[in-house]
Amino acid sequence: MKWNRIIIIGATSGIGAALAREAHSYGMIVGATGRRTEQLKSLKNELKQNICIRTMDVTSSNDARAGLLELAEEMGGVDIVVLNAGVSDIGTDDSGQAEQRVIDVNVSGFIQLFRASWDYFERQGHGQIVGISSVASLLGYGGAAAYNASKAFISNYMQGYRQKARASGAELFITDIRPGYVYSEMTDGQKGMFWVANRETAAKQILNSILKRKSRAYVTRRWNLVAWLIKGVPDKIIDRLPPNMV
Repeated sequence: MKWNRIIIIGATSGIGAALAREAHSYGMIVGATGRRTEQLKSLKNELKQNICIRTMDVTSSNDARAGLLELAEEMGGVDIVVLNAGVSDIGTDDSGQAEQRVIDVNVSGFIQLFRASWDYFERQGHGQIVGISSVASLLGYGGAAAYNASKAFISNYMQGYRQKARASGAELFITDIRPGYVYSEMTDGQKGMFWVANRETAAKQILNSILKRKSRAYVTRRWNLVAWLIKGVPDKIIDRLPPNMV
């Protein structure tokens, strides 16, 4: 079976927009969503054919779920949903509002669209859900406590549903993508970044991992080494990291 219909949630910029272009160039039918309508229209004008767009705010749960299903219908169905919408609290104020925004988008918004995708694919009998987590999921960090925690949630949540997928009567795949540093609006102005990938390179590796239906993948691949090192560091050392190291 050729799964060639993909919806990317959060495709107005950064990794999401680059992945939309990469999937389209591969010959896939692409659905792109995001809050910024003008960027979506620009992407549609650029790609011209086999691209459908939908303005979407993932924090508006009912509208987002309905929008996902409507977009899938417009595309004639969907085989792969990529949940890429996300925000960060790095460099924001410490009032708690920025952290709540991270939880609303990265956790609550993620869950709503994950479950909508899961239910759709179970009814359909096949499908793949791809969540964009992060290398940041591997440890807590005082400079972005909510962000790192939200990414850990995403990875663990998907691991649980990967177990559910094996017990399902449908052909379901759950892919956890964990990028390191990638040039994007989110990382603009951050200090201390290294091994920074451009969006196009990241998108190519992400699509390759999707097509191979990997359970999890680090992007770029060299971040496997960092992940291995982090997992070996005792908590008492991580607890002493300075909260302003990036």
